[in-house]
Amino acid sequence: MANKYFLSLDQGTTSSRAILFDADFNVLGIEQSETTQIFPKPGWVEQDATEIRETQVFVVRKLISRLGIDSSEIISAGITNQRETTVVWDKITGKPVYNAIVWQDKRTSELCENIKNHPIAEYINKTTGLIIDSYFSATKIKWILENVPGIREKAEKNQILFGTIDTWLIWNLSGGNLHITDVSNASRTMLYNIHNMCWDKKILEYFDIPESILPTVRNSAEKYGFISKGVFCPNEILLSGIAGDQQAALFGQTCFEQGSVKNTYGTGCFMLMNTGQNAVESKSGLITTIAWGLNDEVTYALEGSVFIAGASVQWLRDKLRIIETAAETQQIANEVDSSAGVYFVPAFAGLGAPYWNMNARGIICGLTGAADYRHIVRASLESMAYQTKDVLQAMESDSQISIQNLNVDGGASANNFLLQFQSDILDIEVTRPDMVESTALGAAFLAAVGAGFCSVEDIKLKRKVESSFMPKMSENVRNEMYSGWKKAVEKSKI
Repeated sequence: MANKYFLSLDQGTTSSRAILFDADFNVLGIEQSETTQIFPKPGWVEQDATEIRETQVFVVRKLISRLGIDSSEIISAGITNQRETTVVWDKITGKPVYNAIVWQDKRTSELCENIKNHPIAEYINKTTGLIIDSYFSATKIKWILENVPGIREKAEKNQILFGTIDTWLIWNLSGGNLHITDVSNASRTMLYNIHNMCWDKKILEYFDIPESILPTVRNSAEKYGFISKGVFCPNEILLSGIAGDQQAALFGQTCFEQGSVKNTYGTGCFMLMNTGQNAVESKSGLITTIAWGLNDEVTYALEGSVFIAGASVQWLRDKLRIIETAAETQQIANEVDSSAGVYFVPAFAGLGAPYWNMNARGIICGLTGAADYRHIVRASLESMAYQTKDVLQAMESDSQISIQNLNVDGGASANNFLLQFQSDILDIEVTRPDMVESTALGAAFLAAVGAGFCSVEDIKLKRKVESSFMPKMSENVRNEMYSGWKKAVEKSKI
């Protein structure tokens, strides 16, 4: 009997990865290649879109070669990607007209502040579900059109294309045949009407963005077309799943019921709650977004985005050089009884949900002569849990649903200290699945559904829990520590 495989392309902020799953969604192999972040000015974050494409192709080829599989047995591929990151390229040459502007980039902060004072702001919020912020793609596209010489004219002549990373990769992998995205990624551009399911002409007109540069929006799982022969292997591969990374993780965690929640600890921290067919309007600084679209039916989600989570540990490693690897933070944190009053607010890119303060800056406060590097490392891990609590409280307030369990994934979810502290500070159960690669798994699940291999009901049976963490902290200690966090956040605001 022939083997059957699903291929996940997971293009993240700091690396391109390829993961191969068998027909039971067990991981057969992973390949990863780091990508370069470029910081031309304070607050500016860019990447080389060509490098993103090349590393993604490289890791897939390497994975298929290393595993020695018959590539014709790959049923289909799914793509999941860093969201909001903006690529604009020349339709004729296929070359990017400027570096990819990354979701963390703050160059359009002033423009966003101006928009907030314009009558269009409320319309954008209600139509797209998003808060006016430089995080999203719209102002990045506008910046490129207005600041890269000759591009506005080319765009008017239908010679320019825009895409988030999924669209950029698919266009290249299909030999320019597919200029598409899915509803989850479209909902992150600040240009998409999440109620009428279309690019919004009023918003496009306001930003002066031609609709001709935008991709066609599709379901998150369907047969889109093919990755061309010779790109990854001699045969073409069906492409049948697309979702932004956080939505893919929600799907991978099998959060199919209304009210189910997952939190991903990656470069940032992203919590999503499935709100079903109900697009819940946030009053607490969260965003309303599309979780996924299946069979032309949309599932909505509430999302709280924390900009800097695991990136703070990376900063301790690369900039402060007080750790050598992220893995050692668990042991270091356990070497001290507490953070000794030290708080680390990693607002390197401003504060996301529920504060949405673009001007906040990172601080380490509460230092005394008794504090050492271990307290700072511990405070860095604790900051992820505190920021998660900020978002979870907002989510409960908006949805009027009391959250009893938090499903977790992402790189830092391997850290038992973090998850125990997370459970303690939330006073709820925290559940880690057997498969913490939820983002890649979600892409594989969507690919399988899109290819007609299995149903959503089949996928529910695939989830296995590896560990559960229950709260052990007293209410007094919890309240005192969280109060200290809130004071530290206030100090970070400029």
